[in-house]
Amino acid sequence: MGLFSPLASLFGLFSHDIAIDLGTANTLVMVRGKGIVIDEPSVVAIDRVTKRILAIGEEAKRMVGRTPANIVAVRPLRDGVISDFEVTEKMLSYFIRAVHERSFFAQPRVVIGIPSGVTEVEKRAVHDAALNAGARECYLIEEPMAAAIGAGLPVMEPSGCMIVDIGGGTTEVAVISLGGMVVSTSIRVGGDEMDQDIINYARQVHNLLIGERTAEEIKKIAGSAAPLEQEETVQIRGRDLATGLPKAVEVSTVEIRDALAGSIGAIVDAVRSTIEVTPPELVSDLMAHGIALAGGGALLRGLDRRLSQETRFPVYVAEDPLLCVVRGCGEVLEEHELLAKVHSRLASRRGGR
Repeated sequence: MGLFSPLASLFGLFSHDIAIDLGTANTLVMVRGKGIVIDEPSVVAIDRVTKRILAIGEEAKRMVGRTPANIVAVRPLRDGVISDFEVTEKMLSYFIRAVHERSFFAQPRVVIGIPSGVTEVEKRAVHDAALNAGARECYLIEEPMAAAIGAGLPVMEPSGCMIVDIGGGTTEVAVISLGGMVVSTSIRVGGDEMDQDIINYARQVHNLLIGERTAEEIKKIAGSAAPLEQEETVQIRGRDLATGLPKAVEVSTVEIRDALAGSIGAIVDAVRSTIEVTPPELVSDLMAHGIALAGGGALLRGLDRRLSQETRFPVYVAEDPLLCVVRGCGEVLEEHELLAKVHSRLASRRGGR
């Protein structure tokens, strides 16, 4: 039986086909023919006592670290995979219904980007969560492939192209040719790990306790992967671990770069190890086309320069790197042949095994 059926077409009258970048940090939803309609943090606020969901997305993220003891802000995805199935299902259901203005008839086809390093069990968890959330069909596409399509790389051509997708929980590196991933590497290092590096640095060097949101802001303002033309200083505010009182310290971009060295080094090693096992015929293509950077981590200052120095390949940041995965998933929705070619080999129909 093909990908589509008359019954699916009937449900399609009430539904918008949607593409989802189900990220550790943010979830983006693109509706076929409308563009990106949702860009929200992957955070859910839950009442511990009643188990009731109080908020999802941006509203829930604002509650992080600021809620009473009975309310907890949960991130249901960790390292690119589902850590809390029930909460993820409710979050997906919320986004799917939001797209369809709360219509109960909506049963869309859904394409979801997933990390290339996930297990079959983890794939099944994403697939089943989408179906239980209201999707009539769910197709999984590995994030490096989706990011490459969204970045405009020639993925269907016989020449090789390379994508490095640095998300919140994972970094995906892949060499793609003829619609398939020839070589790929997935490491569970990304923006979250960088935030944790900054939290650890503040604690160990300045005896200062800071939260995830503060660390993320410091990373955006002062983070870098290579020396800057003009180094700067930034103030970090938190709680003094010795006195328990508020404390502020001045740190330089050099110090923050040193704090991020472990995570940056892991990403560089992943790219280099991928290149080392790339077939020689494709290496010359990569030299000509360069390496594309996607995901939020691509915005870290100097990362393209650092990778170029370490690999001797040209490296560039894709246009709108945060949107590459969801754009790629959306493009696949538009082209049935491409969907059949690149979707992950997992049963895509409800109840299929």
